[in-house]
Amino acid sequence: MSAPRDFTRNAGSLRNRCGFGITAGSTGALGKGAEFVNAIPFNKPCLTGHELAYVTQSIETGWISGDGAFTKKCQIIMAQQFGVPGVLLTTSCTHALEMAAILLDLGPEDEVIVPAFTFVSTVNAFVLRGAKPVFSDIRPDTLNLDETKLEQLITPRTKAIVPVHYAGVGCEMDGILELGRVHKVAVVEDNAHGLFGKYKGRWLGTLGQLSTQSFHETKNISCGEGGALLINDASYIGRAEIIREKGTNRSRFFRGQVDKYSWVDIGSSYLMSDLLAAFLYAQLEAWQQIQARRRRIWEYYETYLREWAAERGIGRPFVPAHCEQAWHMYYLVLPSLEQRQGLIAHLRQRGILSVFHYLPLHLSPMGQRFGGQPGDCPVTEHVSDRLLRLPFYNDLREPDQAQVVSAIKSFQA
Repeated sequence: MSAPRDFTRNAGSLRNRCGFGITAGSTGALGKGAEFVNAIPFNKPCLTGHELAYVTQSIETGWISGDGAFTKKCQIIMAQQFGVPGVLLTTSCTHALEMAAILLDLGPEDEVIVPAFTFVSTVNAFVLRGAKPVFSDIRPDTLNLDETKLEQLITPRTKAIVPVHYAGVGCEMDGILELGRVHKVAVVEDNAHGLFGKYKGRWLGTLGQLSTQSFHETKNISCGEGGALLINDASYIGRAEIIREKGTNRSRFFRGQVDKYSWVDIGSSYLMSDLLAAFLYAQLEAWQQIQARRRRIWEYYETYLREWAAERGIGRPFVPAHCEQAWHMYYLVLPSLEQRQGLIAHLRQRGILSVFHYLPLHLSPMGQRFGGQPGDCPVTEHVSDRLLRLPFYNDLREPDQAQVVSAIKSFQA
């Protein structure tokens, strides 16, 4: 779709066009290009009101590459909100994870403990540095890294533990952080799902030495593709800026701290375009409204599916009392793979797109190259075959949710 010339004037029509059909990233269950006239997609991008106006402003400044005015605005708003020493926008959460791996000086002699139930970026970022992933199983309740299984996986080669706050519910960070302290192992939070969630009153993403954030289209706060590295240990900030700027001290040059910049370390091009930062800033400004909408959506599913699921032995999201979730997704865990696939097909026939989630990383071709075997992570293997995610996006209307709930309850296993 070509960009409209008058962004502000066309914002409403763009919103309308986003409101129907199947969006990018959602074609897996329907086939590429599939579209229903009144379909309920799994996800769709949603505007808060100022995105296109801010993009226009960014263009008018003449600086649309990285580290422009909107990049700085986003970094400031996040640093102030979360009370962290440093925030650096990146092109993706994947790149933020890669930066973390470089900052930790990981290499071929090192090991990193990661959950087997996560997106491949969580592992790839460390494997690219030559480190070996050590796969840990997840808890059966929150589907987060099982902290009780971590100590047995720690060896003298362990350099990092990477908890993933699945569905925006915090991992049991007290135990994980204590293990990191005792064994002198860094903790890097993969907080792709958990922006604005809390663990025992503390923001997710502010607990480990480093944390990463995603602003992908499927996330609560989005700019299409994007991420951030949150730096909770200030000693990493200077080098992180260099790594993000292709290994140069260019940021110091623009601050007038050096009279020229040069190549001083390894790095890559991890800067988010200021165009995307402009879009992102509008979303960050409205984070409380966005989270309130998503809470309503999550609670609607929970209210109308709780009893139905309990009667059929179907799992639902579990949120411990000491966690404040980020309202990122709502899922069901069916009793079997056959029932999960049957419900996906049942919903698809009614114009509703639901999707499964991660395949066990330890059983993937790459995971097996690192020693992964069936039975290593039994909870991961069980959940992966049975989990189903329901449509969930900021503008999901209650009548559409009612249609989803009705279709689910009409399913006969």
